[in-house]
Amino acid sequence: MNILFISLGCDKNLVDSEVMLGIIRDKGITITNDENQADIIIVNTCCFINDAKEESINTILEMAEYKKTGRLKGLIVTGCMAQRYKEDIQNEIPEVDAIVGTTSYDEIGAIIDSVLEGKKTVAVKDNNSSLQVKTNRVNTTGGYFSYLKIAEGCDKHCTYCIIPKIRGNYRSVPMEILLEEAATLAENGVKELILVAQETTLYGKDLYGEKSLPKLLRELCKIEGIEWIRILYCYPEEITDDLIQVIKEEDKVCSYLDMPIQHASDNILKRMGRRTNKEELVNIIGKLRKEIPDIALRTTLITGFPGETDEEHNELMDFVNDMKFERLGVFTYSKEEETPAAKMKHQIRRHIKKRRQAEIMELQQGIAFAKAKDMISQKLKVMIEGKLPAEEYADKTQLSEEEVMSMGNVYIGRTYKDAPNVDGYIFVPTRAELMSGEFVEVLVTDANGYDLIGELI
Repeated sequence: MNILFISLGCDKNLVDSEVMLGIIRDKGITITNDENQADIIIVNTCCFINDAKEESINTILEMAEYKKTGRLKGLIVTGCMAQRYKEDIQNEIPEVDAIVGTTSYDEIGAIIDSVLEGKKTVAVKDNNSSLQVKTNRVNTTGGYFSYLKIAEGCDKHCTYCIIPKIRGNYRSVPMEILLEEAATLAENGVKELILVAQETTLYGKDLYGEKSLPKLLRELCKIEGIEWIRILYCYPEEITDDLIQVIKEEDKVCSYLDMPIQHASDNILKRMGRRTNKEELVNIIGKLRKEIPDIALRTTLITGFPGETDEEHNELMDFVNDMKFERLGVFTYSKEEETPAAKMKHQIRRHIKKRRQAEIMELQQGIAFAKAKDMISQKLKVMIEGKLPAEEYADKTQLSEEEVMSMGNVYIGRTYKDAPNVDGYIFVPTRAELMSGEFVEVLVTDANGYDLIGELI
């Protein structure tokens, strides 16, 4: 029997997919990438914003067509959309044979058996159910880096966000389970751990009575084989002096922090239900840069929140210009049903949201390009991720393919400043033979937009 697995949405959803793939593998089932060869298709869905919801629906409908044209016997929908819209899926997409919620992944083996017997199944439990954690995940990220999901759910209840309704309250994964999982990943060749949760900074508060991310980091640093540990999704108000000290003192912890702030206007921040104001944001950013001078800060913003004025947009632009984040992404506000923000007056028109988003990204592009040029002449540790075809490198650098070919191989890698799939790369032309997952020392010789170019030392 063959199963095709499609994972949509965020890296946290990807970890859930990898857990289910581990269960499927342990059942002796073959994983296929060919829709026409699949006996069962599983779609792990996302519905965080409207675009993600549409992608999930379109993917489910597209896969349902294989019941008519292929050998497909069963279609299973898992994840956030299954948790949130189980009745709608049952009523409107009859081709779906099973619906599996966000706390029922451990049942996927039995559900597959049920579907093969021709039974319709709904496995959607309360979203505050205890976490089902497995350590026999299938690593789908290439083998050299892996996400480590340290908690589930969220207690913040920002007015624009549906996650607490879908994923439930904040629940930390016990530290001993995380350390066992991380050790297993390291034994299987993983060299970079990327810590994720809806919010990583509150880790352990529910289990141990105090924020325990610093302790977790120090324990993870002891695991042989792990060379980088990267922290994503740190809420600014929860960043402690202990956390800053760990980043400063532990060589394995990257001087990199993903810190979503969403806005800089006190009025908008308050209406978003955020826990910080502009002054506090300036203070924590200043503190991080003072204590960790080489830190790379990534943030995300929301533009076009209900009632956002031109003046508040300009205030956000000034803030971005002043703070000069190394990495920054901007989302247009998405009106999500069942959230307080969806009922707010003065919803912003789509074209205004898109214009404001473009203005911020144009500003950030200039900042990022300048920061990339500032990296020239620096020596950096780089993780090699693979080779780049000569024609692609020629397009990036305006060199001819003949010139590129004369350089030997062109390898693509990441520095500590770059998280996979969201940040930039460094390109390393060399006649040396390098292996994916290998760490090398590189001298930065040039910058090309968001990306760097370097040579082996």
